[in-house]
Amino acid sequence: MLAGKRILLIIGGGIAAFKSLDLIRRLRERGASVVPVLTPAAEEFVTPLSASALAAEKVYRTLFDLTDEAEMGHIELSRDADLLVVAPCTADLMAKMAGGHANDLASTVLMATDKRVLIAPAMNVRMWEHPATQRNLATLRGDGVLIAGPNEGDMACGEFGPGRMAEPLEIVAAVEAALMDGPLKGRHVVVTSGPTHEPIDPVRYIANRSSGAQGAAIARALAALGAKVTFVTGPASVPPPDGVAVVKVETARQMLDAATAALPADAAVFAAAVADWRIAEDRPQKIKKDGSGKVPVLEFSENPDILATVARMAEGRPRLVVGFAAETEEVIANATAKRQRKGCDWIVANDVSPSTGIMGGSENAVTLISADGAEEWPRMGKDQVAARLADKIAEALE
Repeated sequence: MLAGKRILLIIGGGIAAFKSLDLIRRLRERGASVVPVLTPAAEEFVTPLSASALAAEKVYRTLFDLTDEAEMGHIELSRDADLLVVAPCTADLMAKMAGGHANDLASTVLMATDKRVLIAPAMNVRMWEHPATQRNLATLRGDGVLIAGPNEGDMACGEFGPGRMAEPLEIVAAVEAALMDGPLKGRHVVVTSGPTHEPIDPVRYIANRSSGAQGAAIARALAALGAKVTFVTGPASVPPPDGVAVVKVETARQMLDAATAALPADAAVFAAAVADWRIAEDRPQKIKKDGSGKVPVLEFSENPDILATVARMAEGRPRLVVGFAAETEEVIANATAKRQRKGCDWIVANDVSPSTGIMGGSENAVTLISADGAEEWPRMGKDQVAARLADKIAEALE
């Protein structure tokens, strides 16, 4: 399954480094070649001889090794692989990656590469839960770094919780997914997701019940087919998927700017539940009751139409533009009219009446509307809807 693939394996310093030796063996069993890079701390747990013997490759250890630089410089080393894997990825390595540090061989290679990076975090539960680590994790996800694990369980230090490095076979599965030559390989897709928040004053805002689950599932499904995905998300309750470039926004105007800035793209899927209106006047102070019993009057302005803006672009329009129609009545009729009005290629229509439990729920029931008519899909999990839509997009872009 990994025949001919070349993996650059960076081994960080932690007790979980012993699993990396088994990881080398498992990757080679599947036909991959593995080039190990050991940090100085990693050598406290595993020896270069062990890694070299299992990989049947030279082990790289220091940035300022004249022989190594003469044979294969760190820039070439960083780009000669199909995928860079960091296992275990310590809190220190995560911080270096998130901060853009390059003061040793491992961090320099990670900065210099033009290939995808997969990390398998491993650290004490308190270190994993520390706000700094979680900030770094969010940064790395936004940069498109893939993450495998960590798992929950007993720690070598005696504590229990999340922080154990994923098992070698779990990391192998993540490597296989990352290197999958799917039908969307080489394609770029923009996906919008989640609600938007339109401020009323500094402490209040207008929003809706969208969780962002369907948009996140679509982005994940497209990435699994090999697409490069730019994921523009409002403040959703569902976390963004791994392996996509995440752009976080708050308002409709910010989402429009982010979506158009991400172009050009082969396809764009506008799954976000964008607020139709915003407060016309910015209020720098909190609105307070004055005891008079009078209710403040709020004047609204219409938000930009993101779907129509992109669908009707004269230049740079994606080949396929997909919109969503969340309706509570006459779903097919309203969605069909919306497709024509907006100028998009497809509309994914669904009934979000409270009785359906779809908005914010785990399932969806959609009808795909195109120039060829309406194709009704059965009710299914949002991941299944996403996978089916991703397959249809791949067929359309062939």
